[in-house]
Amino acid sequence: TVNTKRVIQYFASIAAAGGATKKDSNKGTLEDQIIQANPALEAFGNAKTLRNDNSSRFGKFIRIHFGTSGKLSSADIETYLLEKSRVTFQLKAERNYHIFYQILTNAKPELLDMLLITNNPYDYSYISQGEVTVASINDSEELMATDNAFDVLGFTADEKMGVYKLTGAIMHYGNMKFKQKQREEQAEPDGSEAADKSAYLMGLNSADLLKGLCHPRVKVGNEYVTKGQGVDQVYYSIGALA
Repeated sequence: TVNTKRVIQYFASIAAAGGATKKDSNKGTLEDQIIQANPALEAFGNAKTLRNDNSSRFGKFIRIHFGTSGKLSSADIETYLLEKSRVTFQLKAERNYHIFYQILTNAKPELLDMLLITNNPYDYSYISQGEVTVASINDSEELMATDNAFDVLGFTADEKMGVYKLTGAIMHYGNMKFKQKQREEQAEPDGSEAADKSAYLMGLNSADLLKGLCHPRVKVGNEYVTKGQGVDQVYYSIGALA
């Protein structure tokens, strides 16, 4: 991970030294964007593991194109094999993806209000099964770096808020509770506060979200039928959604 960053920084600095660089008024130079793609990707794809405080939990293939003058002409990054299971489960000495803890630092207080969350990671089961802090990482500084990376990459204010809202919704997913109906193998909501918050952040109707989890529509042949789900099945669905 670190070696890749250094190589990209080297190529970008060499290319930038080759002449004047055009800069879009709404985002950084191409060189800046290539470099700043790293903090954005790492926030959502890197996590603390037993052996590495900043381990990439996904693969990426970076292709950088140079023009005849030696300047950067374009670049693209392909990502694959994200460790999706980490979003809902972590080992005791490990941590979920960095972005969750960055947001909870209160470095940008408006995010806590917008996402309807507290700054206590232990309030959210999806992000508190392992460690919640890492000695070698300053989550407050990293949040500002992530937010700045979005700006350099040309994200609009609405796009940034959309990313943060979906991240907040995932935290609320883990707090959704369900119980089994009496004398039935059918799940029903056990309170709706977490579902209400998740639905609000995703722009959905809370009742529709709960209905989709407890009574999903499935296609059988050419027709759609509604099926009931047990409690375990609903929790599996929430995990898949997260």
